[in-house]
Amino acid sequence: MITGASRGLGAGSAEYFAAQGMRLALCARSQPVLAGNDDVLGVRCDITDEGQFEEFGRRALQHLGHIDLWINNAGVLEPIKPLRDVTSEKFRRHIDINLTGVFLGSRQFVRYLHAAERQGVLINISSGAAQHGYAGWSAYCAGKGGVDRLTEAVQLEEADHGLRAHAVAPGIIDTDMQAMIRNTSADDFPMVDKFLEYKRDDAFNTPEFVAQHLLDIAFGETPPEDVVVRLPAMSP
Repeated sequence: MITGASRGLGAGSAEYFAAQGMRLALCARSQPVLAGNDDVLGVRCDITDEGQFEEFGRRALQHLGHIDLWINNAGVLEPIKPLRDVTSEKFRRHIDINLTGVFLGSRQFVRYLHAAERQGVLINISSGAAQHGYAGWSAYCAGKGGVDRLTEAVQLEEADHGLRAHAVAPGIIDTDMQAMIRNTSADDFPMVDKFLEYKRDDAFNTPEFVAQHLLDIAFGETPPEDVVVRLPAMSP
C-alpha cells in the first residue's frame, strides 16, 4: 500500500513493486499511476481528510485481503521561503500533509495489525532535511523531523504487537519537487545552486533504486536495526 502514488518516487516505486508481482493499493490527490485491476486498487484521496483516508484503508483491505507493508509517501515541499515570510495557513497545510497524513496512515495500519493479529512493516518516507535545517525549508524540516520521531515512537509502542517501523530518507530523486527547488530564487532558498549542480551532474537516485531498497528493508533477510534509515547514493 502506497500513499501519494501519482508521480515521482511514489509512481516509480509502485511500477517497480507491480513488476515484482506485488498486489497494491495506491492513493493520491490525482489519479494514481497504475490502472486498477485485480492486483491494483487506485483511489483518489486527500490524505488530510480523515474520513476519505480511512475509507481508502477499508477499500484496500477489502481488495487485498491483508496488508503486509504500508508506505506513507505523500508530501509537499512548499512553502519555500524564510520563516518570516511563511503564513500560518500555509505552514498548517504543509504539516497537515507531511506529518498529520503520516500519523493518520500509521494509525490505520497499527489498528489493522491489532485487529487482524498480524505482523507488518510500516515505512514512512522521510528526508535528510529531518536531520538538519535548511534555510528556506522551515516547514519541510519541521515536518520531516516529526516523521522521524513519530516513527521511532510508534516502533517503541508496537514492537511487541507485530510492527516493524522505519523512517526512510530516500536520497535525492529528480521529481517535480526537485524542479520546484531549481526554480526557486536564492533569496528564498540560498542553496539553490547546489541543487542545480545535482541536475547538471545527474546526481540522483532513481525511484526503482529506492524501491529495491524499500523491499529489502521490508522483506530482506537482514532488516535494518535502526528505525531511521538513510539510503545510500547510487553508484555512477
